[in-house]
Amino acid sequence: MTKVNWGGVFPAATTEFASDYTIDYTATLNHVEAMIRAGVHGMIMLGTVGENCSLSYEEKLEVLRRTVEKVAGRIPVLSGVAECTTATACRFARDAEKAGVNGLMVLPGMVYKSDSRETMAHFRTVAKASDLPIMVYNNPISYSVDITPSMFAELADEPKFVAIKESSENVRRITDLKNVCGDRYLLFCGVDDLVLESIVLGAIGWVSGLVNAFPAENRLLWDLATTGRMEEAVQVYRWYTPLLHLDTHPKLVQYIKLAAAETGLGSERVRAPRLELKGNEREEILQIIRLAIKSRPHIK
Repeated sequence: MTKVNWGGVFPAATTEFASDYTIDYTATLNHVEAMIRAGVHGMIMLGTVGENCSLSYEEKLEVLRRTVEKVAGRIPVLSGVAECTTATACRFARDAEKAGVNGLMVLPGMVYKSDSRETMAHFRTVAKASDLPIMVYNNPISYSVDITPSMFAELADEPKFVAIKESSENVRRITDLKNVCGDRYLLFCGVDDLVLESIVLGAIGWVSGLVNAFPAENRLLWDLATTGRMEEAVQVYRWYTPLLHLDTHPKLVQYIKLAAAETGLGSERVRAPRLELKGNEREEILQIIRLAIKSRPHIK
C-alpha cells in the first residue's frame, strides 16, 4: 500500500460563491485557513459539499491550484473526482496531480448506476491515470453504487487504494471491513452522525461536513474520542448530534452552508439546481443551528 499520513478530521470543504454566483476564491481560501487554524488534519476540496458537479472543469482545477498554494504543505490536500465517464475522471485525476494535490477522493461514475464489475473497473482505471494515492468514496445512499467489503478485498491488490470513506450509513461496515480486509485500508467515517461509533470500531479519520461551520468543536470531539476521554466525548457528541443529522439530508449542502453563514465562516449561496433555503424549512434549520451556537461546549 502507498504510504500516506492521512488521519483525523478532514473537512469536505465548501466552495464559496460571490453575489453573482461566480466562485469567490478569496472567501473559499479564507474558510480553508480558518479550518486549518482550528486544527483540522487534512482538507478535501470538490467533494459533494464542495458542489463538485456544479463547477466547470477549469473552475475545479483553479480551486485546487489556489488551495494547494494557500495550504503550502501544512496538511494533505485531496480532491474529489466525480465525473460521469471514466475517461473524464482519468483526465481530471491527471490534471489534479499537476495542480499539486496530495491525493484523490474518487467516486463511482456519476449518473449511471454501475454493477460491481463496472464499478471496480472504473476505480482501477482511474487509479492508473495518476501516481496519487486514493481514498475510495463509498456512498450507496447518495449514488446508488455500493462498494462492499468483498469488493474492497478484491481491489486490495492496487497499492494506490489507501483509504475508504465509508458513508453507507451502516456502521456495521467498519467491522465488516476490518474482518474482511484487516488493516489493508485506512478507514474514514463519512457520515457525521455516526462518527463516535465509527471511531470506537476502528475508524482513524473523519471526512466531515459540519466542520465547515464548527471546526473547533469537531477537533474537540475528535481529540476526546481518540484519547480515551469517552465520557466527555459522549457529552460533546450529544450536543453536536442535532447538527450532525443535517449531514445526512439531500439538502446537506444548503444546511451546512447556512450553518457556516451563521457562525461567520461562509455564505449560504449555492449554485442551481440547488437553491438557498426559504420559509419554514429555513427557519427550522436556523433554530437547530442557533440553539447549538448558544449551547456550544466550552473549549479550553
